[in-house]
Order: sequence, then C-alpha cells, then structure tokens
Amino acid sequence: MTDGDHRVLKFRPRTADRPPAAVRNQAGQSSRLAPDLSHYAQARESDDDYRHRMIANTAAIVFTAALTGAGIWLAVTLANLRNTQDCVLMGRRDCGHISAQGTDPIRHN
Repeated sequence: MTDGDHRVLKFRPRTADRPPAAVRNQAGQSSRLAPDLSHYAQARESDDDYRHRMIANTAAIVFTAALTGAGIWLAVTLANLRNTQDCVLMGRRDCGHISAQGTDPIRHN
C-alpha cells in the first residue's frame, strides 16, 4: 500500500454462530464480554433520609424565591430611577414621586 493516509477495511458481517455479546475462550465455552460486576457493588451505608432531603428542598425553594423577589425588586427600582433620571435630564421640574395615599384636600381627619 503506497498511500498511508487511506485504508480500505474489509467488511465482515456478524454471523449467528458468534453473537457480539459472547466470545469463546480457549476451551470453546461461551463467556460474556463483561464479567459479573456484583462484587464491585457497595451496600448502602444508611437509608435515604427523607426528612432531611425535604428540608433541604424546602430551603432551596425558599432561597430561590427570595433571590427571585430581590431580583424583581431591584429591576423595578432601577427602572424607576432610570425614569426619574430621564425626566430630570429632559429639564422637567415635576419629576418627584408624590404619594397621595394619606392626603385628601377635601376631607380633614
């Protein structure tokens, strides 16, 4: 073969007398490719602690909700600051937020 980069491999189809999951050892007996791995299995040290897992999941959900709430609050606050800054930069003088919850000019408590 003169061309070292290219090789043509002969295709050998699988036959029914030798399935791919079995090989023959020297005595002619069929054995599996992978030996039995049961001796590598480890017994569980303790049962699954359901209560601890549920507490950890609840703490993770509470933390995620708090982080989401803080992110939404921060986004709303930054949007309000941006709107106020845009108002001031346009030269307007009525940019401050006036709360009208407790003040009613008609009724006096």
